[in-house]
Amino acid sequence: MSTPKPKSDDEPKQETISFPFDRMTVARFRETFPNARWSDTLQAWTVPGSTARRRIDRWLASEMDRHDPYGQQRGRDAYEFEPILSPYLAVISTGFWIRTPYSRTVVDELRQIPFARWNGDEKVWEVPYASYDDLQHRWEAIEEAAKRAEPEERRKRAEARKGTEEEAKAKRRTAERKKKRLPFPSDDLPPLGRPVATPAFGIVVITEVTGELVDPVEVAEHHPDADEEHVWAGWRSATLEELVHTWPAKAGPGEYERLRGWWQPEIEELRAARSSAKSKERRRGIQDSAE
Repeated sequence: MSTPKPKSDDEPKQETISFPFDRMTVARFRETFPNARWSDTLQAWTVPGSTARRRIDRWLASEMDRHDPYGQQRGRDAYEFEPILSPYLAVISTGFWIRTPYSRTVVDELRQIPFARWNGDEKVWEVPYASYDDLQHRWEAIEEAAKRAEPEERRKRAEARKGTEEEAKAKRRTAERKKKRLPFPSDDLPPLGRPVATPAFGIVVITEVTGELVDPVEVAEHHPDADEEHVWAGWRSATLEELVHTWPAKAGPGEYERLRGWWQPEIEELRAARSSAKSKERRRGIQDSAE
């Protein structure tokens, strides 16, 4: 799967790519991309150049054909025999485009499909015909999650929660969020001043560690993993610029990272956070111009 590496305007354009390791595949890759370099931070290969994404896409297609040269045709035949009919799916010459409202479930499902990849230019997921069986197998979960992520469906669920314990719980969560604090293990604190992902409030920037011990009973509802060894840290929302310059983690957080309460964000988490930050900056700009 290839994903764009975050960069500033002054940095040369480059793309990243990762694939299952074997000597022959790496040899073919290095022959095609002699300027590629391995990044330990990203755990992926970086390919420089303004046409890097197109060249990577062509190489991935050739590798797919090498492993299963008749897969594309079989996928086309399978689609024609039993097509997926959905407003979230469009047919292109090489396979399918999938465009949905953001949903972590959708992303998780698509990442399990061989050769599926995010197309940042078109803001869609691309799935080749050769992976149609896998796509069809996961489509029910993908479409259901996409429908639940539609703004109107979100509004309906919000209306249904009014006056319920669920709404009361949401209000308590909002009150806790306004305190701008998070508990972390005193012996494994997140870095200050850099965006990190948290299970409680998404991607945030830690501003300070107060050293004040956490009362786990008091905060059990909002921070169930906190214990007597946790201390409070202050946080703020990450800016769009900070999010753009944050490199994504190659893999999702493990059990330990979730238990300690912070981890390096994945690309999908960053995309959602960047979109939200961009909307906030746009609204702020409109308000400023109105004043």
